[in-house]
Amino acid sequence: MQTLTLQVEDNFVPNLLNLLKEFKNEVTIKKDKNLDYDPYFYERQKELQQDIEDIDSGKVKMINNTDFWNDIDDFTDSLQK
Repeated sequence: MQTLTLQVEDNFVPNLLNLLKEFKNEVTIKKDKNLDYDPYFYERQKELQQDIEDIDSGKVKMINNTDFWNDIDDFTDSLQK
């Protein structure tokens, strides 16, 4: 058994499903729940993995929580002036 991923234009999905009905004994259609919740799930997952790799390699430096909130406070203070 093999698993394939297809990208199909939204308006063509009903046509494709009708075509696949002919092969109902040979083909199983499964919806990806991740894509139901977030249509960009796999793109975001890839970006997150790249961010983690950049942090681990030292390419990107994270600031600590205290510095982050101090920066936010400084920024909001500057908006009020």
